[in-house]
Amino acid sequence: MKKKITYTEIEGRSLGYYALLVVLGALVLLGAGAALYMEHNGHYVTGMSNQIVWGMPHVFAVFLIVAASGALNVASISSVFAKTAYKPMAPLSALLAISLLLGGLVILVLDLGHPDRLIVAMTFYNFKSIFAWNMILYNGFFVIVGVYLWFMLDRTMANYSKYAGFAAFFWRLTLTTGTGSIFGFIVARQGFDSAIMAPMFVVMSFAYGLAIFLLVLMATYSWRGAELGDGTVRRLKNLLGVFIAGAMYFVVVFHLTNLYMTKHHGVEAFTLRDGGIYTQLFWYGEILVGGVLPLILLYLPVTGKSRIAISFASILVILGGLAQMYVTIVGGQAYPLEMFPGKEIIASSFFDAGVKSYTPTLAEALLGIGGFAMALIMIPLALRILRFIPVSMADAEIDPHYREAK
Repeated sequence: MKKKITYTEIEGRSLGYYALLVVLGALVLLGAGAALYMEHNGHYVTGMSNQIVWGMPHVFAVFLIVAASGALNVASISSVFAKTAYKPMAPLSALLAISLLLGGLVILVLDLGHPDRLIVAMTFYNFKSIFAWNMILYNGFFVIVGVYLWFMLDRTMANYSKYAGFAAFFWRLTLTTGTGSIFGFIVARQGFDSAIMAPMFVVMSFAYGLAIFLLVLMATYSWRGAELGDGTVRRLKNLLGVFIAGAMYFVVVFHLTNLYMTKHHGVEAFTLRDGGIYTQLFWYGEILVGGVLPLILLYLPVTGKSRIAISFASILVILGGLAQMYVTIVGGQAYPLEMFPGKEIIASSFFDAGVKSYTPTLAEALLGIGGFAMALIMIPLALRILRFIPVSMADAEIDPHYREAK
């Protein structure tokens, strides 16, 4: 019979724990300094312009927002699909989801130049704008996942956690659909204009979020010296492989669909062949690093059982995801607007002729990295205060089919 799960906090007294906080805290301060530098001098000190208005900070921000939805997947599997083996990991899953979304939104707010402009976005809504809808979706995510986390940790509310889990599941799907629709609804950009953007972002979120969750889970139990069962790691890494394959499937369908439509032949040639850095990031970053290599590491018999290889595969998924966001967001803006399909504009005073140039600056990169560090630093701080993790994650204690499988 499966034992009752006992949750605990981490001690947080080791030298490694304080070193982690110092490193992440330093990155957060560098990000804050970069934001202050850009606010004081104006956005002309960045690589962004009137033609490319979404740059490196938005690559990190959108990645974190999308990954936040995927990080909640473990909790959703336990509550919505009643998979008992995932239930002990559900509180950590919800915590990670909240922290990643907060890190992504911090980047977006600081990139506004004047963070007080957020008040305008929160008080005046244009419901024909997907950005207005996302304001509701992001705030709703914090509330619903926060309630879900409360119900999971409070024994008196445990009977209601399943209902909160259902609400969080559908809300996070809606949130990621809204994030993908930001790009899918922009018909003026050939690199964005596609309804498949919404489901593609949903599947990508599963891979990104689970990769980060795997790293956090293995690091936490390694530092604590507590047991993390091989069955749990194997189950999560196999699930990660399925999500990676699913994300690659949508990428293939997206580009095949564009190749079928004549009006998108130009942007496809730009992305797949003639785009310089964007083409290189697509093939080497998005496809090779973010897809092919992780699948090989996860499913080869030799590497599939190695936690080091699984960790490396998860890191590759994150790097590939950032490359994919860069190609999607920046590359989609760099491709010239086709004001007159079939005609080539030689010169124009409206900056719609030729590929737009963009070179990220150090300040932009530091802001993005600082937001990522902000998301990650919340994890050890929260684990030090509240009981989010089981004392042991041994297969015999959390897997109801362990004895039968053995």
